[in-house]
Amino acid sequence: MVANGVLFRDTSLPLETRLDDLVSRLTLLEKINQLVHENNPIERLGIPGYNWWSEACHGVGRNGRATVFPQVIGLSATWNRELLFRIASATSDEARAKYAITSAAGQHGQYQGLCFWTPNVNIFRDPRWGRGQETFGEDPYLTGELGVEIVRGLQGDDPFYYKSAACAKHFAVHSGPEGERHSFDARPSQKDLRETYLPAFKKLVDAGVEAVMGSYNRVYGEPACGSHFLLEKTLRQEWGFKGHIVSDCGAIDDFHQHHAVTKDAAESAALALKNGCDLNCGCTYNDLIVAHQRGLITEADIDRSLRRLLAVKFRLGLFDNGETSNPFAATSAAIIDGEPHRALARKAAAESIILLKNANNTLPLRPDLPKILVVGPNAANTNALLGNYYGVSPRLVTFMEGILARVSDATRLKYRVGCPLIREAAPGVNYTFPAAESSEIVVAVMGYDPTLEGEEGDAVGSPVGGDRAHVELPENQRIFLRELRKHCKKLILVLTGGSAIAIPEEHEYCDAVLQVWYPGCEGGAALADILFGDASPSGKLPVTVPRATADLPAFNDYSMRGRTYRYATKEPLYPFGFGLGYTTISYEKLDVSVIKLHENEDVTVRATIRNTGSRPAFETVQCYLVPPAEPDTPLATLVAFEKIHIAPGSSAEVVFTIPAGSFRQIDASGEPVWRAGDYKLLVAPASPGPRAQALGAPAPLSLSIQLV
Repeated sequence: MVANGVLFRDTSLPLETRLDDLVSRLTLLEKINQLVHENNPIERLGIPGYNWWSEACHGVGRNGRATVFPQVIGLSATWNRELLFRIASATSDEARAKYAITSAAGQHGQYQGLCFWTPNVNIFRDPRWGRGQETFGEDPYLTGELGVEIVRGLQGDDPFYYKSAACAKHFAVHSGPEGERHSFDARPSQKDLRETYLPAFKKLVDAGVEAVMGSYNRVYGEPACGSHFLLEKTLRQEWGFKGHIVSDCGAIDDFHQHHAVTKDAAESAALALKNGCDLNCGCTYNDLIVAHQRGLITEADIDRSLRRLLAVKFRLGLFDNGETSNPFAATSAAIIDGEPHRALARKAAAESIILLKNANNTLPLRPDLPKILVVGPNAANTNALLGNYYGVSPRLVTFMEGILARVSDATRLKYRVGCPLIREAAPGVNYTFPAAESSEIVVAVMGYDPTLEGEEGDAVGSPVGGDRAHVELPENQRIFLRELRKHCKKLILVLTGGSAIAIPEEHEYCDAVLQVWYPGCEGGAALADILFGDASPSGKLPVTVPRATADLPAFNDYSMRGRTYRYATKEPLYPFGFGLGYTTISYEKLDVSVIKLHENEDVTVRATIRNTGSRPAFETVQCYLVPPAEPDTPLATLVAFEKIHIAPGSSAEVVFTIPAGSFRQIDASGEPVWRAGDYKLLVAPASPGPRAQALGAPAPLSLSIQLV
């Protein structure tokens, strides 16, 4: 039924008909206002205001109470597609419930909408980048696979309505340094562009992501948010992207203020709009009226972007009449930070924790130990649970609280801060050391928190604008740990942070080492689950951990040479894909469907994995392609993975279908080519190299395969 004769509110009509009707009713100024992220109400049409800027990096962010799931880098460490889909679905459920509440109250402000600027699928090419914590790590395949699950969970599966709208960001070639992000010009080789920086974006576009956000920087001289090459030629023409493109916040002002490719705001707005940027996060598009007056753009240019944006609002159900068929319109507020979602957050946090060392089976611990000392600047630090772009939880379980809740009532648990995060400790007596001497176990929670790494403007303690200057532990923490070791019977090191932490010395003298990332509202409970064996560690590294900062190329060099497991030749401290468990696993048998592979032919890989220990385990089985050694060719490339459960004494068969495209190499011009030669397929517990086995991982399986 037509509501008051207004066609655009009639849900029975085709989308194009509703769009035609609404566009025809808007004035030029009203149209332009729809192209900035803060839309004014149009009272004469009964349309409330809307703000496009909302965040859901790891749960609904910056909008009051919400379940805080582990930070994205931790979610990636689970290597669990199904789990990430469930988390994204829970997030969009909470988003719908919160939107219903705020809309009923007449509130339509920032962070209260349904368009979420996530996931971040930039490649974490350098561990110094503060925003790397928002990404899925260093590998294009892993990033794309997990990013797709976030998109599916956020947007839902209705053929018309979105539960919420997801956004792939930041397009493209963007990963620090933060201090240069408004001005640098990324000029990767065509090979690096097509092989590393673009694949995850392409995968999300193919999966139907609604939005793509441009980055602040230039790419090949063009500002990314006004790049004809990126937005028109690549996204729309080559990939067939049908959704909308949004600028990063303030990025269009950078055109004239930092990149100096335009003279003023009107020229910048016109350049972005003409090259396909539909929505301006910021206010530069207010100058589209000036650009129109100067003849730099036409009303048809405005209408093209306007229709893309209004289509999103229709698919979110924002213009429906009261008798909507939107299946997501009514979601109970009781789910927000409710127990089912908190249980999911706890499970995710436990699966994200990576066991990096476990000498002499130090872990798991007995809960009835007489004396335990929990120490460290992050042991009771709620910031170390959160990461960035987080929601607000009324219950943040710190690591100290999680351990305390799990130990026996007879256990005497002590807590000491021990040392500051970064300041040098004051000279004199430190009561931590006598407490350590009288304890059976010392759990030291060290590392970073979001004051030391994150986005420009958020990481207020970072000396380099949000990034890390070094990947080692802060020096004062290193000094403290050396002294603490002298007073401990058993020392367990728990590392917090959003990136790789180089600890070659600490690895040698600690009895066990765990990486817990920023694990969210249930982080302390999840750590206790792992420490005391209620859950077995199953996390795997989504990044390579170098031995030292000196092993890294220059931060602002966007060549992939020397970076990540795919190109680095220096031995890592911990390899990509590595993580130990509480049982023993063996990789026993490998078969492939063909050993001579013709172009456009897929390969089926079958591997048998056995749990030879006494505890159940989750194991992430990884498949890598190792091509013939040639200059600038990846040393290895992840082409498949699966997380499986194996009971004690049991085996499981893992079957991978490797598409023909995975065997194509990218040449210097950026084109995929079929190169004949001898390749290896490895099914392994970590990326290739001797380091994983030296650390205790089972030996991989490998077979040769010939491309003909």
